[in-house]
Amino acid sequence: MGLSVDLTEGRVLEVGPGKGILTKFVADRFPSFKAVEADRDMVAYLVEHHPEWTEQILEEDFMKLDLTRVFDGQSFQLIGNFPYNISSQIIFRMIENREIIPEMVGMFQREVARRIVSGPGNKDYGILSVLAQAWYDGTYLFTVDRGAFQPPPKVQSGVIRLRRKENATLGCDEIRFIQVVKTAFGQRRKMMRNTLRPLCENPDLLEEELFTLRPEQLGVDAFVSLTNRLFPVDEQGSLV
Repeated sequence: MGLSVDLTEGRVLEVGPGKGILTKFVADRFPSFKAVEADRDMVAYLVEHHPEWTEQILEEDFMKLDLTRVFDGQSFQLIGNFPYNISSQIIFRMIENREIIPEMVGMFQREVARRIVSGPGNKDYGILSVLAQAWYDGTYLFTVDRGAFQPPPKVQSGVIRLRRKENATLGCDEIRFIQVVKTAFGQRRKMMRNTLRPLCENPDLLEEELFTLRPEQLGVDAFVSLTNRLFPVDEQGSLV
């Protein structure tokens, strides 16, 4: 995976280094890197073959790791050939810790990579798309063919980059925003007036044009508007 992106002050966390194929390039370029690996055998392999990395290898589960302590509360870039079985959860974890993760470059199963950066109206567009794009600008960088791996996997892979938006405030209650997005896509073929009815205390709202659309037709801004219609906030951002 190419790393042509400039990474802030060299603080890089790699997820799932495995045998260190990518880590070799990261270590040469970013001396303050760290790598988190949950597989005890892989950790033993890395320490044996690259003892100089011993202090940089964290034998932990990324999904349970306190990310604020990795670099003593400082921000860092997230990279990795991410384990495909938890790749979506990695994105959600990044979003939860967006204040300290301004950028991510990662390889995913190609369908997941496309889903993350897809826009409204695309069949790949869904919960992951909206929530990632609410706080990050995404770019699909390139496809990695099966033949690049030994043994070749059954799926193709794609590399994407996410860069946190300068204005990370949505202008609505963010917890309710996530709830609205997940509820709407729970039945993506139905109009919003049907899927969001359980969240609506004012039935008259459901007659508005916005509620006649299907979730795959709405971009982030429209979901923000939808959230504010259902859960208005005051000037301080508190629910009314």
